[in-house]
Amino acid sequence: MAPYEIEGTSEWLGSPTPLETCRHQLRIYENEVEELTLQLRQAREKIFKLVEMHTEAINQRDEAMTNLRECSGESAKLRKRMYDLDISAMAYQRDAERLRGILNGLTPQTKTII
Repeated sequence: MAPYEIEGTSEWLGSPTPLETCRHQLRIYENEVEELTLQLRQAREKIFKLVEMHTEAINQRDEAMTNLRECSGESAKLRKRMYDLDISAMAYQRDAERLRGILNGLTPQTKTII
């Protein structure tokens, strides 16, 4: 197609000039930059809040682990105490059975030498 066959649109009524087209495109870019800047600011605020939440969660986790260690130590002490009490109870039960046997005459009394 030859250049003289292409109709120019610069003389059409209501057609923007190249300068107007550039200014319009510039406004579009400015609006887009403002919108992206706003979205970036909002994203940074959300990230900051997430970092704060993460820090708080770490502090709560550390506190819970401290409490768990304390409870675990206390639980170990209680288990040891229960074990000792069970052994004592068995010994007392054995002694009680032996004394019942002596009282009932089922077992001979032990002789002590003085």
